[in-house]
Amino acid sequence: MDIFQTDEILEIPASELQALFKDLIQVYDTLNEVLKDNGILRGRELAKMNIEASHAVEAEKSPIGKLLLLNAHIKKEIWHIRNALKTRPASAPTEEGKIRQAITKIQLRATAIVEHVKIIAEGRKEVAFTSCQARDFLSGREGKTPSRRDTIRALKRAEKICPALACGHTPNDGRQTTRLTATVDDLKRSDIIKIERNCDTRQRSRIDELRIIFFKEPGSCV
Repeated sequence: MDIFQTDEILEIPASELQALFKDLIQVYDTLNEVLKDNGILRGRELAKMNIEASHAVEAEKSPIGKLLLLNAHIKKEIWHIRNALKTRPASAPTEEGKIRQAITKIQLRATAIVEHVKIIAEGRKEVAFTSCQARDFLSGREGKTPSRRDTIRALKRAEKICPALACGHTPNDGRQTTRLTATVDDLKRSDIIKIERNCDTRQRSRIDELRIIFFKEPGSCV
């Protein structure tokens, strides 16, 4: 459905274009979360896509051109999601007849890991918990060993929900084993954060970061 005449000329305030650009950034950012949390794109592949998008939009001088480019990259994200949904098998119902989403399983694993790390930290000054230990721990809880990929995702989620934990690679380890580390004093003072409660704040923070990438400085006019 066409809403404009082909020969119609519009004068649009820069503030309205800026608001539209902010909305598109939020859509792009939300789709990024979907790609990452569902394992559709992660790591270098996701980073490469984001860098290409930011460089392309930053290089474009025209305000309308920026909007069109960002919209094109949003379509690219949707294309990845659509293809993943086509090839991904349907989720099996649980005992209660409810479908448990992958993101929920990661969250449950991460919460269990945080609680376990607090237990093994008793009597220590510092604590470290590797991905190998995490796989053994989760295997004992679930009766089945999770994949290395899913274990690392749970460790990274644990870092998000517990500020005292830091997720990184083990120093001087050729295999670059992922691990969680923390000082016990910080761990005792730290509580598990409900990610949902902080979603709006994190969204605003990521929008500000993308605005800095797409424009020379925060608040710049298109």
